[in-house]
Amino acid sequence: MPRLLFEKTGDAVYLSHLDLMRIFQRAFRRADILIWHSQGYSPRAYVSIALPLSVGTESGCEILDFSVEDGAADLARLPELLNRTMPKGVRVLSAYESARKVKYLTRLRAEATLEYDAGVPEGAREAIAALFSRESVVVEKAGKRGVTQTDIRPMLFSLEVRDLNPHELVLEAVVSAQNPSLNPQLLVGAVETYLPAYKPDFARLRRLEVYEDDGTVFR
Repeated sequence: MPRLLFEKTGDAVYLSHLDLMRIFQRAFRRADILIWHSQGYSPRAYVSIALPLSVGTESGCEILDFSVEDGAADLARLPELLNRTMPKGVRVLSAYESARKVKYLTRLRAEATLEYDAGVPEGAREAIAALFSRESVVVEKAGKRGVTQTDIRPMLFSLEVRDLNPHELVLEAVVSAQNPSLNPQLLVGAVETYLPAYKPDFARLRRLEVYEDDGTVFR
């Protein structure tokens, strides 16, 4: 299966998943690469992005699978061809063949940068680290069936809190990516719920890497 590794940064974080799919389909057409389409009355191009990002989240490790009509593509040249027409902030890093199915992508490493206009409150780093050391951290999680109470602690494999500068703290975590999944935004939500005195004025989210169960980088 041909696969792309790409990044989504800057203003491109505000592109929706559907917008991103359309951008890639147009980029393939402009590069004169015919993507395989399903049969029937409403043919769909086979372009699939693993673990669609929430709007507003950056990533340097996005995975896209695709299939071409003639069964072959010049993967060595593909990043250059696609990047010619990509909007600013979306950039293909590499193209390669992979036999690993997306179901083996089970963990992801992400960071949440908490911004405090008046400076990081005293004791914030220690209090946040202690929060995620608890046996249970229940937060509200919105889904297709409405809002539910979810314990995110079993989906959190590791978390480090560190000072970035006098106005920012960074939470770097390894979380469950699928079945079940933990959106790193819920880590920020937990801070706001349990530690309102340390609620940030703004939070930035970024995916850093994706892994298999044994810690191998997923590609």
